[in-house]
Amino acid sequence: MSVVERVQTTTVNTKPNVNKKRKSGLLRKIGLYFLLGIFTVISIFPFYWMFIGATNESGKMFTNPPTLTPGGQFMTNFQNLNASIDLGRVFFNSMFVSIVYVIVALMVCSTAAYALSKFEFKGRNLIFTTFLLSMMIPYQATLIPLFQMMSNFNLLDTYFALIAPQLCYPFAIFLLRQNFLAFPTELIEAARLDGAGEFRIFLTIVLPSMKPAMAAAAIFLFMTQWNNFMWPLVATTSNEMATLPVALSSLIGLSFIDYGQVMMGVTIATIPIIIFFLALQRHFISGMLGSAVK
Repeated sequence: MSVVERVQTTTVNTKPNVNKKRKSGLLRKIGLYFLLGIFTVISIFPFYWMFIGATNESGKMFTNPPTLTPGGQFMTNFQNLNASIDLGRVFFNSMFVSIVYVIVALMVCSTAAYALSKFEFKGRNLIFTTFLLSMMIPYQATLIPLFQMMSNFNLLDTYFALIAPQLCYPFAIFLLRQNFLAFPTELIEAARLDGAGEFRIFLTIVLPSMKPAMAAAAIFLFMTQWNNFMWPLVATTSNEMATLPVALSSLIGLSFIDYGQVMMGVTIATIPIIIFFLALQRHFISGMLGSAVK
């Protein structure tokens, strides 16, 4: 058999194998997309059900078969919700507290994480370990001491009482510290040799490279404060200072629950979190993986 005939025979024999691999690869992709589609539907359906409940009457939430189409009670439920909890005021309280908390907490946590990662001093590891151990303390165990402290300083029912207690958040410090450790120390030392101060180095050299980590921490802090229920319930005594989760809890009555209002309130409470996450999502994954510096 000549060399040409051998090459032709080998080519003919390899074609079925290539076709089988292509078919198997195509089947794997179809199966993968099918599973992803199922998980997507399972993840999105609660939000869809929430929106459907916000557009229908309360009684249609438990019909058989269930109502899966939008109704015409959207504005009615919105007006009833606004009349029940003063929606504009509680929404402003939650938004103001959450935004101010995220800004100040990022300042506190980033500076603490930078010091724990790039400065050499005695007790550094002990301080960091203490931060990590504090994450094991149940949040409910701190409510009474915090309440007594705020009461002694006459700070109850104020924005300061809602914002201040959790500014030094251990998980945010841990997350940012892991990203700061990846930043080259040589650049910091070179900036020091050039006469730059520590705050200038931190603000103009280190911090701009930490955008993914800061975005991930901001999302986590915003969600934590926006969904915070127990401490605002304890620290506020008037309806004017109530946050959105506290106000929504008042809709659950002992004898009657208007599920149209509840679903409308939950829908409104979910929108800011989604918007905040979508605005920072491109930085979120890299920040959580600690790869802010390549």
